[in-house]
Amino acid sequence: MHARYFAPLLLICISLTGCGGGDKEPGASDSPPPTAAEIAYYDCLKNHGVAIVHTDYGAPREDKSKPWNEEAHKACEAVLPPPAKPRPAEPEQLAAAQREAACLRAEGVSWYPDPDPVTGETDQTKGTPEQWSALKRDHVDALKKCRTPR
Repeated sequence: MHARYFAPLLLICISLTGCGGGDKEPGASDSPPPTAAEIAYYDCLKNHGVAIVHTDYGAPREDKSKPWNEEAHKACEAVLPPPAKPRPAEPEQLAAAQREAACLRAEGVSWYPDPDPVTGETDQTKGTPEQWSALKRDHVDALKKCRTPR
């Protein structure tokens, strides 16, 4: 079966199985089904020899236990889907992340960055690996004091 016929069929199957009942409420960690662009990209990689696995929710992913295939990635670059838009944080999550950053700076971690104003995530590239290691090693009390349970 050709990929162009398989991709829509896969999307229909995934959407139908997602409609079943169940006691579990959707949560922030739930992932959406793969897009047609993602399926096309991973089909391309597979056709170029990359081992593909599927997540629990049906999304194709590269098998990270296999070696990187540079030629396949270059060949499929034209169908690479755009990066997903960041999911905005809830206002209370953003406020908690901002309080945590301010608290850590007040506790002597002067380099600790402000969270992203949209996602509330802390950019791990702001600060050196040594600073992040020292934060976990030397500022345990500050982390306990400033971190709100998630």
